[in-house]
Amino acid sequence: MTKAPFVRIPRAWELSEREVTEESLHRNRREIIKSLGLSAGASLLAMPNIKASAATAGFPTKLNKKYLPPKGMKPTEYKYVTGYNNFYEFTTDKYEVRFRANLGWKTEPWTVEVGGHVEKPLKLDVNDLVKEVGIEQRVYRFRCVEAWSMVIPWDGFQLNKLIAKAKPTSKAKYVMFSTFKDEKTALGFKNYPNYDWPYTEGLRMDEAMHDLTFLATGIFGKPIPHQNGAPIRLVVPWKYGFKSIKSIVRLDFTDKQPKTLWNTSGPDEYGFYSNVNPEVDHPRWSQARERAIGTGGFVERIPTLKFNGYEKEVAHLYKGMDLRKFF
Repeated sequence: MTKAPFVRIPRAWELSEREVTEESLHRNRREIIKSLGLSAGASLLAMPNIKASAATAGFPTKLNKKYLPPKGMKPTEYKYVTGYNNFYEFTTDKYEVRFRANLGWKTEPWTVEVGGHVEKPLKLDVNDLVKEVGIEQRVYRFRCVEAWSMVIPWDGFQLNKLIAKAKPTSKAKYVMFSTFKDEKTALGFKNYPNYDWPYTEGLRMDEAMHDLTFLATGIFGKPIPHQNGAPIRLVVPWKYGFKSIKSIVRLDFTDKQPKTLWNTSGPDEYGFYSNVNPEVDHPRWSQARERAIGTGGFVERIPTLKFNGYEKEVAHLYKGMDLRKFF
């Protein structure tokens, strides 16, 4: 009996290569791939036309070639980066969030406040901040705690540039980040009332000051779309993705370790540090391997690297610490 040929039915959100939009996005991705020594053909992939509406200052950006993934590891396609996201403020559905986050939620103008143990409390418009400090593009590996990963070209600036403006005092040991809370346009606040909203995250001061720690206002050389954390989000590439809080409205410098949403919700599953570590499993799944989104048709399983491949740069921050205890 002859077997019927396998026919792959694409998901509703996937785009065909015929649905190409915005040549500038393709040029940007080609530049990155060329820097990685990959074939130009790898970059000619479809990218959806998702309109961003905030932090439009500072573009186009220049690629900082100091921050590239290992050779042979090309950036994840734009359609996956913008079509497969966690953003519980809107929905728990990774595919649906790109639609729900673009149904009337306004991200311009957008103000970020800085307070706590600082000499100079700040209240800044995001576009004004970007114009002052400037932005560049960096390509970072991104690893979700759910054991999937991407490679993303982020546009933004080092967090320590903002920290320098606020001048933290000697009492500042941690930074707490808070996101927005708009119950009218983001239904997750009402649909998931058991979470301790608004979303908060935190870093130790030496983590926050590290040159890898980034505030992103764009991806692929364009303003960051809503579902990816517009208009400004944190990116800490050696930590699990939930540490990279989206849509930041406030930073507070504290003398005590701040409460964070996921650590509060599940302290046995989501540690405060949450450094990527293949040797420390999540209680419900292994962290030894990850699904590389957008490869091998859709996913390819690859080994997870300690600190997400940034061990050389950040391991010294945790010297002498038991990483199983302080996970």
